[in-house]
This record gives sequence, structure tokens and C-alpha cells, in this order.
Amino acid sequence: MMERADSSQKLYTSMRLWEFPDQYVVEPTDGSSGSFLAISRNDGSMNLIDELPECNSVRVPRILTIFGVVGMLKLLAGSYLIVITERECIGSYLGHPIFKVSSLKIFPCNHSLENSPAEQKKMETEFSGLLNIAERTSGLYFSYDTNLTLSAQRLHDLGDESKLLPLWRQAEPRFLWNNYMLELLIDKKLDPFLLPVVQGSFHHFQAAIEKDIIEVTLISRRCSRRNGTRMWRRGADSDGYVANFVETEQIIQFNGISASFVQVRGSIPLLWEQIVDLTYKPKFEIVRLEEAPRVVERHFLDLRKKYGAVLAVDLVNKHGGEGRLSEKFANAMQHIVSDDVRYLHFDFHHICGHVHFERLSILYEQISDFLERNGYFLLNEKGDKLKEQLGVVRTNCIDCLDRTNVTQSMIGRKMLEFQLRRLGVFGAEETISSHPNFDEKFRILWANHGDDISIQYSGTPALKGDFVRYGQRTVQGILKDGWSALTRYYLNNFHDGTKQDAIDLLQGHYIVSVSRDLTPSSQKRGLEAVASFPLALLLVLTGFLLTTMSLRQARYDLKHFFFSFMWASASITIASFVRANGRIFCNRPSLHKPR
Repeated sequence: MMERADSSQKLYTSMRLWEFPDQYVVEPTDGSSGSFLAISRNDGSMNLIDELPECNSVRVPRILTIFGVVGMLKLLAGSYLIVITERECIGSYLGHPIFKVSSLKIFPCNHSLENSPAEQKKMETEFSGLLNIAERTSGLYFSYDTNLTLSAQRLHDLGDESKLLPLWRQAEPRFLWNNYMLELLIDKKLDPFLLPVVQGSFHHFQAAIEKDIIEVTLISRRCSRRNGTRMWRRGADSDGYVANFVETEQIIQFNGISASFVQVRGSIPLLWEQIVDLTYKPKFEIVRLEEAPRVVERHFLDLRKKYGAVLAVDLVNKHGGEGRLSEKFANAMQHIVSDDVRYLHFDFHHICGHVHFERLSILYEQISDFLERNGYFLLNEKGDKLKEQLGVVRTNCIDCLDRTNVTQSMIGRKMLEFQLRRLGVFGAEETISSHPNFDEKFRILWANHGDDISIQYSGTPALKGDFVRYGQRTVQGILKDGWSALTRYYLNNFHDGTKQDAIDLLQGHYIVSVSRDLTPSSQKRGLEAVASFPLALLLVLTGFLLTTMSLRQARYDLKHFFFSFMWASASITIASFVRANGRIFCNRPSLHKPR
């Protein structure tokens, strides 16, 4: 629990934002007696004031209710205030209300832009346009009372002095989504306005098992160190931080007892990438292979410091591009494998295929000793620690989405059954599937979680979600996966580059500076001005449709055979042209010189 002795450090839970001609004023309206926050609309400078400015009778200020200040972002000539305008209470975390951000709004503080050079105005407009994408960021959660960036075990282990600190100072920087955006407010010591926000997933349910009411919560925290979209953020950076790193915590509570189990996922910790080039599966490119041992060592050293022992489960294929990447990963792991670090390769597709996911029991048999030895975190009714989790399973596939989520849900299920047996709720042979209502809710919990994480990284729900949700593959699920795969292809090639730019701005991976080269984006000319993927796709699909129709008639006369050949040739030519001129159609990111 996060009780703070100094009430002045308590976060404001409701505020009014007043829009005056020259400034924004944020007024606490939750009964707090704190000062008002004034933000200049000229340059974004901030200061505390004791009362509202006088209103001009000619121009009445607009008033908006807000529920939190996410932060401030500075661009070339202006600054931009980001606030929460709508929220939804979705449950509780260890007894504290948890809210999901339903709507963000960005307020510009850029009046000084009027006196800026034309080129700077143009660049500011382009950068600020990226912030419109930020308003649509999904999966943001916060609490006014407890620290969502820390697992139950780490919360319990906080020292008494740390528990008296403001929430933002207790937060784990890796999982603080608005870490960079809070910097200007931190500099001004505006603690009551400093709201920590995490990105990830939060779901829970209650179900009865005989006389016991069991509450199960699943919370995930995405790391912001190498945050991004699917094809645009792969592998690790030189410090060992990996793309799509997510900490997932499964918590059960009943009769005052709490138990927590943590798993993590993350991209293969090598310097590798897939350059978007309109192919369905771009080639895997390993960069600076000679650095692989050092990068892997840094990554696992960090995991050991934070979680204890580590079991790395690699789910990628043994053959093809995935196989070559997995081989390099396994080779690098040989240098660091020890009593505390294990590596296990499990060829998910070869063993489980596309429908036989029950064969994951083979994997469980290989890792059950690690799970039993390293355990889980357990508190009794009085809040005393009875057990602690001593290690973590780190799971990866290529995207760390679909195969990973199926596998993590299996591990979560096995661990929950293990906990319920140890706590006397289940008998020795009893399983979750013995209780249909509980089983259904548990499946939905993990399926929704998988969809959330997948949408944030790839733009679509998770593949193979029908197995997680229903316990078996379905025709509808397979068709849905096919559509999601096509959607991912489109988003990767034509939307995610711009989205990646917006993420890099929000996370501080790209710092806008007037000293940077302000070269305007190149103007499209000729064919490039009219080319678009939808048009190219339409032409290719039309060509293949006409080819198919002609082939059906080709057996009757030579003319139809000729037209079949003609349409097939045209389709292949267009497809080849699109492939060779990928830069025309792809929205490659404009940002460079990362932080």
C-alpha cells in the first residue's frame, strides 16, 4: 500500500483547464487547496499562481474538465501540453482504483511561432502533425494512489522512505510511458500534477470455486526504452534494451491472500532489423554481429538484476531466416549460460503446427522444474510475505506476440493451478478446466491481453487468439488471422513509419532542435506524385482476377489462352514494379539522428 505522510504530495484527481488568450490555467477541483498551474501560450513556460486571472468580459475563457496532466513536449518553436480529458475506472490493483485513458488532448503553446522564419513554421507544422497520432495512443493506464509501474513484489519490497515519495519518484523508468514528457514539470517541482502513466494491458475477473471467490488480474507493462511498431523496432540496441519488451503480472486474490506471478517477453536481443520493402516477410538483417555477445550479456545482466534467475524460451523456427537468427542467439547465449541463466529452444511451428497447441505440454515438461524452483510472490491475510518469486521466464518469437502469447497463457494457467493447489482451493488432480465458468473467464482474460499488446505493436489483434480464447483453433479464427496478417502487411508498409516518428517524439528518442538540419521533405514528382499502394494493389488483384477468368476459358480456344498470358504478364510486371520501387509507396520515417 502507498500511504504518503505528506498530503501535499497527493495527486490531483480532477481539474479544470481554463483557456485564456495568453495562457492556460489548470485549477484543482477535487477539494485540494493547492495552487493553480499557469502555462504560457506563447512559449509553454509554467508557474504556480494563487488565484485565477480576471476574465475579459468580451472573450469568456473556455473551460474543460481534465483528469490528469500527462506532460509537456517541446518542439522547434513551441511547446505542447498533453492532458487526459476522459477516463474510465476499469478495476483495482491491490485495492486501489485503476483508470484507463479514454481520451487525450493536446494544447499548443506556440504563439511565438508567429515571429519564426517560414521554414521553421513549416517544420513545426510537420512535427506537430505527428502529435495528432499521439492523441490516439491506446492502452494507457494510471492510478492516483498506487504505482502501476511496479509489480506487487517490488511494491511490497519498497523501503519506508521510498513509500513517502511522490509516485513519479517511486516509478520504474522503463515502464513510465510519459517519462520524457514529465521532465519539464519535474524541473518545476510540480509534484501534485505529475501523473505516472503506463502503456500495456489491464484485465480482471471474479469467479466462484465452491465457497471461495477468486479474483484474477492480468496487468502488462510495456517498456519505453525501445518502444515502437512491429517492423520499425526490432531486436536490441547497443545497451541491450529490446523491442516489444513487456512485463506481464498475473495476480490472484481471495480471502485476504494475494499471489503474484511475473513473466516477460521481448525481441531477440541481437542487433537485427527487417527493412520494410513491400515484401511480405522482409529479410532478417543482423547488424554488427561481432557485438552480439556483449549485447546479449548486457540484456541478461539487466534481467538478472531485476528478476533473479532467467529462463529464455526461444519459440522461433529452426529453418530459414528465423533459424539463422535463432542460431546466432543460441551461440551468443553459450557465453552466459549459468546456474542463473538458461536457454531453451522450442520450435513452436514444427512441434505444434497451426492447430495442435496442446503440444505445448512438451515445453512445460522441460520448464516445470524452473517454475517450481523459482516460485511466485505470496502474501498472507496480514500482508506478511510468505514466498517470493526468484526468477522469470523470458519468452520470445519473432514479433513476441502470437506464439509468445499462446505460450505465456499456458505458463500462466499452469502456475495458477499450482498456486490454487498449494493454497488448498484445488485438489491434487484438479485443474482450471474442471471449472467451465472459471476456465472461460481465464481464457478471455489472456486473449484480451494478447489482443491489447498486439494492437499496440502491430496494429491488429493477436493471431492464434481463437486457441487462447476457446481452447481450440476454429475456421473463423483462421480466417480472422488471415485478414489480420494482410492488415499488418499494409500497416507495416504504409502507416507504421509515421506512427514510429510520433512514438520517437513522445518518448524522447528524437529531440527536435533548431540547430538540426531543417531540410524540407522532398517533393514527389511525376509517377511518385500519383502512386499509391491501394491503386497498385487494385491493379494487381484485377490482373490476377482476369487471368483466372481467362484461364477457365483457355481450354476452349487459343484467344483466351493469349489473354490469360497477357493478364498474367501485366500482373507480374506491376507487382515487380511495386516491389522494385518500394520507396515510392512506403512512408519511410522522416526522423533521423536519434537521441
